Amino acid sequence: MSEPEVLARISQRVTGVVVGKRDIIEKLLLALIAGGHVLLEGPPGTGKTTIAKTFSRAIGGSFRRIQLTPDLLPADLIGGSVYDPKGGNFRIREGPLFANVVMLDELNRATPRAQAALLEAMQELQVTIEGNTLHLPRPFIAIGTQLPAGSSGTYPLTEVQVDRFAMRVETGYPTDAEEKEIISGIDSIESKDVTAGVRAGELETLMEAARKVTASDKLKEYVVDLVRTLRSNPGVRMGPSPRATVWLYKLSRARALVEGRGYVLPDDVKAVAREVLCHRIALGVDAADPGGMVDDLLRSVPVPKE
Repeated sequence: MSEPEVLARISQRVTGVVVGKRDIIEKLLLALIAGGHVLLEGPPGTGKTTIAKTFSRAIGGSFRRIQLTPDLLPADLIGGSVYDPKGGNFRIREGPLFANVVMLDELNRATPRAQAALLEAMQELQVTIEGNTLHLPRPFIAIGTQLPAGSSGTYPLTEVQVDRFAMRVETGYPTDAEEKEIISGIDSIESKDVTAGVRAGELETLMEAARKVTASDKLKEYVVDLVRTLRSNPGVRMGPSPRATVWLYKLSRARALVEGRGYVLPDDVKAVAREVLCHRIALGVDAADPGGMVDDLLRSVPVPKE
């Protein structure tokens, strides 16, 4: 079965429960096969938890949901050393991060100390407990949800923490038609059981296929030009890091795969640019919104002609 067909099966499982949000589901799929993490941001009640939970079931594997709170300690995430009275010694207890899909619900409600415990896991796919390095299951994807900045009881994420997320995807309010569909089928939606849309090994095959998607030198130069131009924008106080360039390239390859191609087009880059770049921009005092800045960027930087 081809890669687009496998991805279509996953999408079908999710859309059977989640009303609308097709663009969000596609972005989660791209991040999964590119090996990245996703930050979902939006008002309460807009389906962030439902999307993450349903998506995790659709791709199979183990799933853990962590509700972030101000009193959470790093050991509550990564685990720690506990005394075993039967053996008379200490043993490592793995925390909830040891799963294929980890939903970090309301990430910005945790203190900076707890947030910092996630950095090694998200970047290196491992954690260190009492000097012991433990590898996380593969594949591993963290889906973080975040309340709007300034909400009661929240702690702003640091630039380092935000940069670990390959994409930031916004979940807005549903349309009138979607909201009517939600309340009309709420009983069946809440009770529906979601089965996995992939078999064992298919996810690894998809991830390997994405790494084999090719891109020309001109396309790679286009990716670099976009990030470099954004850094030089006078309205940007701190521009995207090289990690932004990497994820713009990786996610463009993933989109090409989803579209059934073995090569990247400029349209693939444009399709993921907002989600990759916007959350990595620190604006100056008089700057416009990041989304508008990225839109202007895509219009102004010349597109390579193959």
